[in-house]
Amino acid sequence: MTSILPEPHHSNSPNWEEELDSAIFSFEDIQTELNYKRAQTALRNLVANLDLSPQEKRGLETEIDDLETMLGKLDRMVLQIAAFGMVGRGKSSLLNALVGQPVFETGPLHGVTRDAQTVNWSISEELIGETERALRVTLPAGGQSQVELIDTPGLDEIDGDTRTALAEQVAKQADLILFVISGDMTKLEHQALSQLREAGKPIILVFNKVDQYPEADRMAIYHKIRDERVKELVSPLEIVMAAASPLVKTAVMRADGSRGIQLRTGNAQIDELKLKILEILQREGKALVALNTMLYADVVNEQLVQRKLMIREQNANQLIWKAVMTKALAIALNPVTVVDILSSIAIDIFLILGLSKLYGIPMTEAGAVQLLQKIALSMGGIGVSELLANLGLSGLKTILGISATATAGVAIGPYISVAVTQAGVAGVSSYGIGQVTKAYLANGATWGPDGPKAVISQILSTLDETSILNRIKEELKLKVKLKN
Repeated sequence: MTSILPEPHHSNSPNWEEELDSAIFSFEDIQTELNYKRAQTALRNLVANLDLSPQEKRGLETEIDDLETMLGKLDRMVLQIAAFGMVGRGKSSLLNALVGQPVFETGPLHGVTRDAQTVNWSISEELIGETERALRVTLPAGGQSQVELIDTPGLDEIDGDTRTALAEQVAKQADLILFVISGDMTKLEHQALSQLREAGKPIILVFNKVDQYPEADRMAIYHKIRDERVKELVSPLEIVMAAASPLVKTAVMRADGSRGIQLRTGNAQIDELKLKILEILQREGKALVALNTMLYADVVNEQLVQRKLMIREQNANQLIWKAVMTKALAIALNPVTVVDILSSIAIDIFLILGLSKLYGIPMTEAGAVQLLQKIALSMGGIGVSELLANLGLSGLKTILGISATATAGVAIGPYISVAVTQAGVAGVSSYGIGQVTKAYLANGATWGPDGPKAVISQILSTLDETSILNRIKEELKLKVKLKN
């Protein structure tokens, strides 16, 4: 590890933005280019085929915007570098040194403005947790690529939960992480670095403000960090030293004619950091951006899928229960056996068609009938009990209904009891049919490798028929009272 030169100097290297652009786009590996194009195509298809209803989109606007942002990042070849560190470690100064101008303020982030004629940086803020913000600066595109530098709140300014949110939100988007320290590491810095390492992104540990230490002390701290503090987290090749805003002693002439020493800010000493950034880009470049973008997009897509499934699950359960109660009420109030059976079948068919529409799988009435037949045949006891109830109880219910009329309502009690029992059995059957249909459609209108009987048996084994039956009876009583 070479030490930082004691005196500031100007680098004769090419323009920093040109070097970044060259590093990102100096690949001759055809496979890398193909993988990058595949990532673009995959993300573009993902954004174009979200297949979300207005209800499913509600509350997911940020995640959907994130996917589109990631697509734009790939299309424009944007590389994001995020800086983390505690207060006073020189994060903002380090980023300013990389930019070459004081774009990142060391004070409050609000109200930052720049003269558009002299500085073309695009400056924005990103909310972290409840109150904290990260400052994002996009360097002007000088070639095929763009670079975004992200400055984050000091790790010791925010609470533990917000630090976790910060690490997750910014680190998962960033392609490269700069973790800035200015001396021996604290316990909090070690914990934060461990969290960031879990993001799986390249990390450069920057030992900043080395100009403030004598050579021997500087190297002793460096070795302590390298050999003890971060041995399991960062390799020695990922540790660099820098002086983003070094203080230089300058001889001055006082008004009284005497000579004195004055401290002034010297030229930034960050060549080692620049070389390390360029080395990583040269080695990983477009593959790094493509991989990080797809990993982040995968996380966002998983959130979208889970929300989509949750909403469809809720809507499907509501639709199933609505069909259950419609069927139970229709059968309870209807005394004619044939009409009972026909209305029961019709409601089950409409339930299947409703669920197929909800899950976006086209199905005709003939297809719904075939699916109902397959499910009914595989349901065993529940299907048979419903048929026997409709055939046996309907006849008994008809007799009791006639008796109730002939006896001026004396037999109405037994009639209601039979009607509720028949309705309960039919409702349980419809509930089972709905749950099985939902599982079939959620699986892409397939039964999977185990076949329909295995799937249906598994679902039915989890149904609490007693609980469902009691719920049907209670709601049925309420509905009948309301009708009366």
